[in-house]
Amino acid sequence: MRDRVEAFLHYLSAERGASKNTIDAYRNDLNGFSKFSEATCGEDAATAVAIDREVVLGFIADLNARRYAKATVARKVAAVKSFSAFLLDHGDLTSNPTAQIDSPRAPKPVPKPMSTDEVDALLAEPRKYDSAEAARDAAMLELMYATGMRVTELVSLNMDSLHLDPAPAWVRCLGKGAKERTLPVHERAAKALARYLDSARPALLKNRPQGALFVNRRGERLTRQGFWLILKGYAKTAGILSHVTPHTLRHSFATHLLRGGASVRDVQELLGHANVSTTQVYTQLADEHLREVYQNVHPRARAD
Repeated sequence: MRDRVEAFLHYLSAERGASKNTIDAYRNDLNGFSKFSEATCGEDAATAVAIDREVVLGFIADLNARRYAKATVARKVAAVKSFSAFLLDHGDLTSNPTAQIDSPRAPKPVPKPMSTDEVDALLAEPRKYDSAEAARDAAMLELMYATGMRVTELVSLNMDSLHLDPAPAWVRCLGKGAKERTLPVHERAAKALARYLDSARPALLKNRPQGALFVNRRGERLTRQGFWLILKGYAKTAGILSHVTPHTLRHSFATHLLRGGASVRDVQELLGHANVSTTQVYTQLADEHLREVYQNVHPRARAD
């Protein structure tokens, strides 16, 4: 079965253009399913052909018994369903054992954006330091909040992805499914990027050739993990008590745009969401903010 899992992962990468993160998630989920099948059917019997409805239902029951979160169970079941469809298409199965199995419904988590004051404090933090790394960090944080990019999109940017001159500035990034989108960059973020490119990036590179836009002190492309540690450090020193991750800035970007009057369709395009329903989760936060404003300012809504 594990050979077929690798064939499926190759298919996702080569033919569907799935990202490395997506491939890694599928590999983790399907390796877990393979291990369960071996424990249930025996290692010799646990082949792709042996997958049936009872094995899949047993896998779901085992996940629930181990108290996995509903969202995690839903993701793992979705992986098994996609894998089964692949096996059916390639003749390994004569029928799809997951066809009559409903995926568990996981509640959509409500994003937790930062307040505008928290964002201002975070973006101001690297400006307190006089170093090439701090100038780079200021540029990265400004760009992420200016565009709502995913962290993978941010660290994957190359020098030719960014266009500062002539104004207005813009950046081209490659999103999920290898879909390219062009994003505007406001003037404050453009100035932070220009400062970084003028002196900080050359200081980090020390004449070493590198096409990546954002680099570490060794002159190499900055990683997702590296950015996460940088963000975590600034959030702490800025005194932000809420949990801040790279995706928090993306959530904040979307929520603040909607609160400012942007349409859901516009925000969907900026975020690179394939389905507008993914973007609509942010409208709940914008509506909550509007209700709070109404409650506070309407003369008949305020408590006596």
